[in-house]
Amino acid sequence: MDSLAAAPGTGPATSPLPVLRPTRVRKSFKDLPTDRTLVMGILNVTPDSFSDGGRFSSTDEAIAEGLRMHYAGADILDVGGESTRPNADSITVAEEQKRIVPVVAALVKAGALVSVDTMHADTAAKAIDEGAAIVNDVSGLDFDPAMPALIAERGVHYVLMHQRGNPQTMDSLASYDDVVEDVITEITAIRDKFYAAGVSPDQIIVDPGIGFAKKDDHNWALLRSLERFQTLGHRILIGASRKRFLGTLLTTAGKAAAPGERGNASVAVSALAAAQGAWCVRVHDVASNLDAVKVAAAWTR
Repeated sequence: MDSLAAAPGTGPATSPLPVLRPTRVRKSFKDLPTDRTLVMGILNVTPDSFSDGGRFSSTDEAIAEGLRMHYAGADILDVGGESTRPNADSITVAEEQKRIVPVVAALVKAGALVSVDTMHADTAAKAIDEGAAIVNDVSGLDFDPAMPALIAERGVHYVLMHQRGNPQTMDSLASYDDVVEDVITEITAIRDKFYAAGVSPDQIIVDPGIGFAKKDDHNWALLRSLERFQTLGHRILIGASRKRFLGTLLTTAGKAAAPGERGNASVAVSALAAAQGAWCVRVHDVASNLDAVKVAAAWTR
């Protein structure tokens, strides 16, 4: 896709889609702000996402939405092609790559810093070939055995997220003696396997896995304990945007808030996580969460 329409401020006011800017200098890690928590925009190129209902399931729609988030100020764009909501159906690696590799390539070409949300080393490799700088792997304990060597060889950043099981089984595995201590212990075990493959500590980003094999009280306990995760010595990513535990919190008349009604609560979590020193928050709405982390930075500064 060469062009979608005019970018904000560069074309007719009625243009619905932003333009791909192939001549723009590609963003890298050295270009990221260091005085505030970063904002990672979520881009689900799926027909069955829990939060956006497949609004961006086509290549053109996904690229357009990615560009909107990029121009809205997202520091990183996280592109995924397989839903990881509870009980989601799995897809083939070939289908995943068909969905996301062209999107990654286009957004990198536009100058965005891109993360690929995948559990598969082969998909990660193809996305890295197109310029992805981060692999966001939500597989947890059941990671692809080829992933550690790939991350070590390619030198990209790797989000190590805690999870037990898979979308079909994770809810049944949400049992902990001490959720914070247990999650840290399991993350450390995974991390050590990546170390053994040659991955360096500064490549690793830790995600406690909010909502993955966690009950509501587990999620709140993890969010209250970010300083304990920081003792691992890695950057911390928090992905709580629009998740189920926020819907439960906002229950009205016995009905949990729908994903689209969880935006304000998501912004509150971003502000609080930023105030606790989170390196990045992974969110659906870039503009409001960017405001939140800027407020948190000013408050703590």
